[in-house]
Amino acid sequence: MFTPKIPPPDTAPTPAMSLVQPLTGITHTPACTCHHTPAAVPAPAPAAPVSRPAVHLTPGSLLVAAAGGTAMVLIIGTVLVSMLLATAITAASVAVCAVVLRSLLNRPNNR
Repeated sequence: MFTPKIPPPDTAPTPAMSLVQPLTGITHTPACTCHHTPAAVPAPAPAAPVSRPAVHLTPGSLLVAAAGGTAMVLIIGTVLVSMLLATAITAASVAVCAVVLRSLLNRPNNR
């Protein structure tokens, strides 16, 4: 039930195969009725290769990255510890309230 439904290998498209069928037999009428030869279309200019700037790590940038990482770890650790402490304090106060209520409800005549 939870297994994927994969088509059989003989019907699965290959990466080189296109799922769109090419259109054949379509002819267009010219936009004008004059009899001239179409102007030569200039060849597209080759695209320049995309050059990505290389990352250069200097000792200063490594020091800043290490200090930033240390600061982030300390800040996240402080937040997580404070959340844990708040949960522990809340649990302790609820436990104390439960004990007080239990003692009040079990012996109402002993007040």
